[in-house]
Amino acid sequence: MADLDLLVLGSGVAGLSAAVRASTSGLQVGVLTKGELEQSATRWAHGGVAAVLGDDEDSTDLHLADTLKAGAGLCDVDAVRVLVDEGPTRVTELIALGAVFDREQDGTLSLAREGGHSVARVVHAGGAATGMEIERALVEATQTTAASVMEKWLAVDLIMEGERCRGVIARTPTGERVEVRATHTLLATGGAGQLFSVTTNPEQATGDGIAMALRAGVPVADVEFMQFHPTALHHPAMPRPLLSEALRGHGALLRDKDGKQFVDELSPRDVVSRAMSATMATQGVDHLWLDATGLEKFAERFPTITASLTSVGLDPATDWLPIAPAAHYLSGGLLTDLDGRAAVQGLWAAGETACVGVHGANRLASNSLLDGMVFAARVVEAIEAGAVTPQASGAMRAVLEGDGGIPGRR
Repeated sequence: MADLDLLVLGSGVAGLSAAVRASTSGLQVGVLTKGELEQSATRWAHGGVAAVLGDDEDSTDLHLADTLKAGAGLCDVDAVRVLVDEGPTRVTELIALGAVFDREQDGTLSLAREGGHSVARVVHAGGAATGMEIERALVEATQTTAASVMEKWLAVDLIMEGERCRGVIARTPTGERVEVRATHTLLATGGAGQLFSVTTNPEQATGDGIAMALRAGVPVADVEFMQFHPTALHHPAMPRPLLSEALRGHGALLRDKDGKQFVDELSPRDVVSRAMSATMATQGVDHLWLDATGLEKFAERFPTITASLTSVGLDPATDWLPIAPAAHYLSGGLLTDLDGRAAVQGLWAAGETACVGVHGANRLASNSLLDGMVFAARVVEAIEAGAVTPQASGAMRAVLEGDGGIPGRR
């Protein structure tokens, strides 16, 4: 196999956004994924994409403030500013690529409010099937643009030559160990929810990219900040079915074993999950309840969730839904600058695998897909510009200038 310009590891929103953009720009691109192309955590994302798309009540400053508050003082302000300012353009590009989001009768995008958001700014598809729709659009675009798609290949280790990454050692579907060489390697391998006994993540989410980076001595940060989603369905199925934050945004209530409310349903996820854990411990139970019986047209607005509930014998129109927190999103990862450069030349990271500084200690709801879209684009733009040396921006300041140099950290 000839050397690639860009090798993308992972086939979620970050990896495929980068692959499509780089291929369209004329780079020789390969996508390597250990499952099939559409098998990624992106496909499981229910809520939507948070972005300021023209609502007079909203602003990027307000989106920034909400993100910083959710991050509990550990966000990088510059990184969050990039996220909220460039996000609307990336959503518009995704729509142009073919992604179809829900709209109101007048044709405007339908916006939902989720926990931690001051206003409704979350675009969604199929009620709670946003990730599936985004993955569909990106997979179709990738199949027509990428030079090489390697499905069911397992990346084992980074190829390091001196102080530069030159691709990966991988196992083919037949078990053969081969080198896949590239001038630039993008780790977009997702999170690590499968390291926990209860998770909403698919079986592919095992932290492979971060593990390879650690073995190669590449700095990572904030990997202790695993976000637990408060409303995973309490059921033996694994991964746990996710009851989207959008349900609470539309008025669903959290109730304890006695039917009493105990927390503001629209607080950030870490606040709600902690309140649930404390309540369960006090009451001696292993789950609480989500009451969505007051939501009108549930099946019409949330067909994917309805199907999941029906499959386990629950009717959201009449039943309270059993819930408990589950490992959901890794807020840390490879330290990168604002263009996705890792500390080793030739190595880049974007999406859940990366720690650029946007999430701090706790990600704001529906900022994850946005993160992948925004910083994947910046990776490709930096590669095209030939800017390969890590800069003292974003979370990379912690390596190049020390932690005290990160704006917003306290």
